[in-house]
Amino acid sequence: MGRIVISEWMSLDGVFDATLMAEWFNPFHSDRRGAWIRAGIDACESMLYGRTTYQMLAPYWSALQNNEMGVAAKLNGVRKYVVSATLEKADWENSIVIKTDALREISRLKAAVAGDMLLTGSATLAKALLEAGLADELRVLIQPIVMGKGRRFFLEGMRSRLELIGTETLDLGVTALTYKAAKP
Repeated sequence: MGRIVISEWMSLDGVFDATLMAEWFNPFHSDRRGAWIRAGIDACESMLYGRTTYQMLAPYWSALQNNEMGVAAKLNGVRKYVVSATLEKADWENSIVIKTDALREISRLKAAVAGDMLLTGSATLAKALLEAGLADELRVLIQPIVMGKGRRFFLEGMRSRLELIGTETLDLGVTALTYKAAKP
């Protein structure tokens, strides 16, 4: 059986808004942070996306052909599952659309694979996976800035009990926290 790993990057107040990354994410770049991100991507056997995140990432990464940032080849080649009731087709290489009964289908996929299924972005899907008890691990990369505006990862009503299993302080005050889903 595989694991579902949710990996999110955000500001201290939970902002993960891609349109504001120049403010909350880019100023805190370091080689250690890049290595932490690459390690999670390298370790996965497949990716999970909600429609919005998929449509944001697919045009960018699919256009890269020289393993840019050390992850383009992996992101382009790995199996990708995109949850969407409205997306008709997914053109990014090795992509499959899950149109109906997403939680049941993801549960079936999780039982059929041996490695990690990595979800990034996709707050609505992450919330559903956490609440359904399908997520095994939550990795949070916190940039030391309070934004006060922007789309937040932790959605209204999101609730999940977690157990801290790892902390790492990276350069420039960035903190990597790893949680596993706590048993009730």
